[in-house]
Amino acid sequence: MSQPFKDAIGICKTIMRNGYDAYVVNTLLQKELHNEDREAEIDIACEPTVEELTRLFPGLQSSPIQGALGLLKEGGITFHFYPADTEDASHPEATLARITPRLLKRLEETGSLPAHLACPYIPRTYETYDGFVSFNVGEIRMEGIPDETLRRNYLLGIRALRFAANFDLPLEKNTWMAIVKGASRILDYVPVTEIMDEWRKVEAENMWKFVQLLFESMILHGLLPEIAALSRVIQIKNEEGEQETVLEHTIGVMHKYPEEFTYDWLGTFAVLFHDVGKLYTAEHDGERWTFYQHHRVGAKVTRKLLSRLSIPQQDVDLICHLVRQHLRFHSMLTERGIRRFKALDEYPRLIELARADLKARGVALTSFNHNMKYLERADTPEQMTEPYLNGNDIMEATGLKPGPHVGIIRDALLKAQIAGQVNSVEEAVEYVKAYKL
Repeated sequence: MSQPFKDAIGICKTIMRNGYDAYVVNTLLQKELHNEDREAEIDIACEPTVEELTRLFPGLQSSPIQGALGLLKEGGITFHFYPADTEDASHPEATLARITPRLLKRLEETGSLPAHLACPYIPRTYETYDGFVSFNVGEIRMEGIPDETLRRNYLLGIRALRFAANFDLPLEKNTWMAIVKGASRILDYVPVTEIMDEWRKVEAENMWKFVQLLFESMILHGLLPEIAALSRVIQIKNEEGEQETVLEHTIGVMHKYPEEFTYDWLGTFAVLFHDVGKLYTAEHDGERWTFYQHHRVGAKVTRKLLSRLSIPQQDVDLICHLVRQHLRFHSMLTERGIRRFKALDEYPRLIELARADLKARGVALTSFNHNMKYLERADTPEQMTEPYLNGNDIMEATGLKPGPHVGIIRDALLKAQIAGQVNSVEEAVEYVKAYKL
């Protein structure tokens, strides 16, 4: 091995001893291009930033080559530093940089540019919008050949869906096909934590569209197969007997929920799981589908799914609570029932989930409106809404026969309770006896 390459390996070892990756780019090609009559130049791919490289090598200079981190001249050798691929989501073949702008120029000079380098991977750092054409074109489009661009960082597939949902822009057809073809590799190479980082950047009011794109691209099938399977579970949509899949209903509720709770990302995310229990409880009784106890089953399944997505525990508990209780506001509640409901944690979110569910189905809000009226009374102490004694109790205590006078005594008893004159059943009995006289 010639001295320039020995020195380059020494530099790589220095970088690695400081906790960073580094290697000589395409050693075989550089050896072939090495010319004893020219000043030796070696390209190195490494992980540290320019600032860290300067600390390790105080003689580091800025480089005129676009994308290079810098250059270092030592012992008559020029070392060019380029950023190594540090994306966990890139294809394994793209992890190793095999060409750099300087090597491309040397290949052109020698007239020996290999065919496979016609569209090479050149290492560089990535920003949020890197890999995409300007959105001014009116669609989400990956730069260059979408299949090749995606191979360099499969996270771009998730990011493209996020952009399409948030900016309400269509996906360019070749970009879309690259994502569909690469769906399995996106799931293979993109850590779930990075997928969720992108998901959390989707606005609550656009999440329904993002989930729809995940489903249509087949990514949802690998990420959350239990949710994707809801596309094969049928339910009755409304009183007219229209049918829909549970997934269609779920996406519809996700669309409606943020109309009131505009910025509630976590609540909207919880809606995605609210009917997952129907996959496990679906039964056909000969006339219709039933999903008894799907809210209880769904809460247990949701806990498993959220752990798969590495969701923080406090968020897991909240989402499972919303799934478990999401049916509570659908029944026409009594006054006591509404008080028990209002004692639940996150009851405003449960109310909005029920409203969104009904709006997505296009059914009447009769029971919902009834509960909303009763909800106002829940703030009133119970002793101020119902007397200690009902009509039968009053007749038994006073010996009176049924009639309007019983109602008059009942109203008087309630006023006495509100005024604090009567504070127990015993006092109520004495009060109605005295009132009769």
